[in-house]
Amino acid sequence: MSKILKIDVFTDVVCPWCLVGSARLDTALAALPDDIEVVVENHPFYLDPSVPPEGVDVGEMLRAKYGKDPREMWARVEDEARKAGIELDLSRQPRMFNTAKAHTITRLAKPLGIQHELANAIAEAYFLEHRQINDDNVLADIAVAFGYDRGDALDAMNDENELAITEQLATDAVQQGIRGVPFFIFAEKYALSGAQPAEVFDRALAQAIEEL
Repeated sequence: MSKILKIDVFTDVVCPWCLVGSARLDTALAALPDDIEVVVENHPFYLDPSVPPEGVDVGEMLRAKYGKDPREMWARVEDEARKAGIELDLSRQPRMFNTAKAHTITRLAKPLGIQHELANAIAEAYFLEHRQINDDNVLADIAVAFGYDRGDALDAMNDENELAITEQLATDAVQQGIRGVPFFIFAEKYALSGAQPAEVFDRALAQAIEEL
């Protein structure tokens, strides 16, 4: 009889550490025995809720905030990405975009069972294909590839009520104590913050499964 492991994932698709963390989670999940059924639920979190729809220049923002060349900060995450099998060059995606629409279509994909895959695909489109994920048609194209009806995706990402729900959930995550992403909760018991080394994910999964 299969055991069901619930994993709650808090990420933002414009967060490079989330790209790395999700890749490490997926590698750990792929190694689990066949009798473990994994259910991943994605939750909204805004890396920077003040980013406007047209986006901001990431390099300029980092220079203004930290007073140094952003390439120094990018190098560390790019190195960790390579260790996770991802060829990441952050200089090739100069803008950070508002992610309310991306989070909303991901949140509403829960009945389709594709939340995690869709969130990963949007992040990969942004970071690895350098696509403009503030564009409705770009998001709709990605959603359709994972089983969404195109009209439903476009309606969802422009529904003011659904966008407001997403906003509230992102706010709730912060109020619950989540200050940064990626953030993972295994079996509603064990929390893991950040893009931890692969062995940390393995240990967290083993501990959660042992108590199922």
